[in-house]
Amino acid sequence: MAVNDTISDMLTRIRNANLARHQTTEIPSTKMTRNIAKVLKDEGFITEYEETGEGIKKNLVISLKYKGKSRRPIINSLKRVSKPGFRVYSNRNDLPRVLGGIGIAIISTSSGIMTDREARRQGLGGEVLCYVW
Repeated sequence: MAVNDTISDMLTRIRNANLARHQTTEIPSTKMTRNIAKVLKDEGFITEYEETGEGIKKNLVISLKYKGKSRRPIINSLKRVSKPGFRVYSNRNDLPRVLGGIGIAIISTSSGIMTDREARRQGLGGEVLCYVW
């Protein structure tokens, strides 16, 4: 099954695995999903990610993070902002703040994929891919 929007697919898989309290979830690996997984790991939303398989059939296995005895998911919500049919761009002065800085916006800039905080620090704008909190 071919998916046109790999980012939405990735966010949905993480959201579903979170709701079902799974330890890991598997996502088709692309350069974009790898970079988003790296940002999620750096920001502490997931514990680990690794690539499995070879050639064109590579997958990312993402280890989800929970807190406390009740295993409440660290990721409360994932929201896709820029979609294939409706791209959302933001210059460096208008970068969104997610929940007043509690969450992160993942931005695709000319220097790669990074959080809104990092993009602001580097003075870059770009495509607003998604919000995570």
